[in-house]
Amino acid sequence: MRISTLASDALHRRDCWIFDMDGTLTLAVHDFPAIARALGLPDDEPILESLAALPPQRRLPLYRRLDDIELELAEQARVAAGAEDLLRDLVGRGHRLGILTRNARSVALRTLAVCGLAEYFPPERVLGREQAEPKPAPDGIHRLLNLCSAAPGSSVMVGDFLFDLQAGRAAGVATVYVDGSGRFPWRAHADVSVTSLAHLCPGNAPI
Repeated sequence: MRISTLASDALHRRDCWIFDMDGTLTLAVHDFPAIARALGLPDDEPILESLAALPPQRRLPLYRRLDDIELELAEQARVAAGAEDLLRDLVGRGHRLGILTRNARSVALRTLAVCGLAEYFPPERVLGREQAEPKPAPDGIHRLLNLCSAAPGSSVMVGDFLFDLQAGRAAGVATVYVDGSGRFPWRAHADVSVTSLAHLCPGNAPI
């Protein structure tokens, strides 16, 4: 299924593409409620926001534990369908690529290495929670636009979660929503919605 208010050719004329990592470029393996419980946090609230509300003496050890959990999961990372074909096409067109994740940057770099996608992303364009205020804040997108010398009107944010789409909208870039289930609960925040990154490759018919 594909729902679009932005024509495919107009989307591909945008030459700066920013991607979320887990569940977007890679298959989703994170059980966030289970991770929250392992950290002793509420399992119905976003983990980073729960951590930020804690006093520093309690927060810092939990961040280290979160890093360890994320690194373990990075070793299980697998490329999402269509991801490498899309990245290869975008790089071939001379487009600039970046990653904005709520994970630690070291985890993102390890995930890219495990998946064999590192060649598509210069390390300085891989931003984690230490480099910018986490999504849904648009700070990381603004920083990547500066690094790529790109304007919002020529840029795209691709993600699988509400925070990705909210960050993209706040930064003024086009938003692409990937939901393999086809349910698209947050479609109101997206310019383009697809069930697979493969549908973003030119010439691929939507299903």
